[in-house]
Amino acid sequence: MSRNLYILAITLGFFALVSAALALAPSSFQPGLPANASLWRTVALVLLLAALASALAGVMTHLFEQVDRRSELARRAARNKRRDQKH
Repeated sequence: MSRNLYILAITLGFFALVSAALALAPSSFQPGLPANASLWRTVALVLLLAALASALAGVMTHLFEQVDRRSELARRAARNKRRDQKH
C-alpha cells in the first residue's frame, strides 16, 4: 500500500515541476494553453501539496505496517517461548 502512495507522490511531484516550468515559460511556447502564469503557479502549488500529503501518508502507512509486522513476530516468539517452557 505504501509503495502505491510513494508512486503517487512522485507522479504528482513531477507534474508540479512541469506546471512550475510552464509558469516560467513564455506564452509563445504554450499555444492553446492558458498563458496566465499565476494559474500555473497555483496548479504547481496544489500538486506539490498533494504530493507531500501523499508522501506523508505513504511514510505513515509504511511505519504502521512495520509495527504490525514486528508485533506479530514478537507475539509468535512469545507464544513459542511459552510453548517450549510447558514441554
